[in-house]
Amino acid sequence: MTQAPDLLGVVPERGTQNGPGRITLALLLLGQFMAILDVNIVNVALPTLRADLNASGAGLQLVVAGYIISYAVLLITGARLGDIAGHRRMYHLGLATFTVTSLACGLAPSTWTLVGFRFLQGAGAALMTPQVMSMIQRNFSGAARARALGVYSAVIAGGVVVGQVAGGLLVSADLFGAGWRTVFLVNVPIGVALLLAGPRLLPRDENLRGGDLDLRGLAMLSPAVLLLVVPLILGHELGWPLWGWASLVASALFLIAFVAVERRVAAGGGRPLISGRVLRAPRLPVACAVLLAGPCTWAAFLFTTTLHLQGDLEMSPLKSGLAFVPCVTAFGLVGLSWQRLPARWHRRVVPIGFAVAAVGYLCVGPLADGGPGYLVLTTIIGFGLGVMPIVMTTALQHVPAQDAADASGLLLTLMQIGQVVGVATVGTLFLTLAEDGGSTRHAEYGTGWALAVAALIATVWGLVLARGGTPRAPATRA
Repeated sequence: MTQAPDLLGVVPERGTQNGPGRITLALLLLGQFMAILDVNIVNVALPTLRADLNASGAGLQLVVAGYIISYAVLLITGARLGDIAGHRRMYHLGLATFTVTSLACGLAPSTWTLVGFRFLQGAGAALMTPQVMSMIQRNFSGAARARALGVYSAVIAGGVVVGQVAGGLLVSADLFGAGWRTVFLVNVPIGVALLLAGPRLLPRDENLRGGDLDLRGLAMLSPAVLLLVVPLILGHELGWPLWGWASLVASALFLIAFVAVERRVAAGGGRPLISGRVLRAPRLPVACAVLLAGPCTWAAFLFTTTLHLQGDLEMSPLKSGLAFVPCVTAFGLVGLSWQRLPARWHRRVVPIGFAVAAVGYLCVGPLADGGPGYLVLTTIIGFGLGVMPIVMTTALQHVPAQDAADASGLLLTLMQIGQVVGVATVGTLFLTLAEDGGSTRHAEYGTGWALAVAALIATVWGLVLARGGTPRAPATRA
């Protein structure tokens, strides 16, 4: 007998014990939200943190970057561990690690102990977050999966802005005299609540593939990502030293070695870290290119606009965070409503959205004085970039359920790298122009053009993605 769908349109798989769709999705996405929140919430706490711990500039950079580095490096490994040992099990293990290290960060007695705990906190997030997309892919199907991925993208976008707003609120409130420590301690009660609810409400792990982790592939991929991300994060602050350029070259060499190792693993009958079958899934390679360019322009826009709002427009961290609410609301509305369009338009909307964002970016400089026009402009950009959930849905549409972990780890890593590249390149341009011109208004002109170019690159790949007929929705598994 066919089971009836729940309120989200989810049909539970035979042999699983799904909780109500909305509750399951909420539990998964709350963990994802905390992980994204912690990328940004610490930023507004840095001045008080520096004064309290007497932190150096390099120490502050590593407080922010340590989390991002371990998060980006370990995402694919976290995804594969979920496929081997169970997505629910690894979600809980990652969540527990994230919660405990959040407590440790909040109680850290010195800068360097805080840096160490931030690396471990990022590792917990890398173990937890790939399971979110994998469990959505395995337990939601058809329109319900598309809606879930739309909410997923809205949560990612919202986490960026809420991180800035929440950080400003918590530091300003100075609860119990804890100051900057509250931006980490706020995760603890939420994490504990999720750990208590998850075993009863998240779907059980079934039909695990087992197998090896592909340690040879991991030994090549981890340094490849690490050597790419570290100089991109720290390069501008350190004046782009020679070691940074050497690191980028070494990253390329490790990537080449990774490809060679993966081919040997596959030829020997093993299971490579990134399966060739995943890369051959229809439209996934093109979607990967869009998911590099799209988050690149989104992260760079948020980063540079925040600096401008707190620069020449003299907004407080809290007000600058609130200024993004219309933009992110627009982003979320598109992500949650695009399915109402006729199916033949779904992929066609992708290049249109990025083209709208590109035109909006060209107006960033002329409207940089702020006011209602600037607010409307950022909202239009949010509408344009809101097409990213469509890209994610398209990327996963023809990936077999057994490859969900590999695909989710790959997509999340590419999105994270895209964000780092955007902040490193366009962010560096913004900071350089602001220093040379003595004004963030001046920097907004050149930055707007750079963002427009990045959005146009996403538009071109979006046009490639839109080619072809309307894909068939994946069949619901019996």
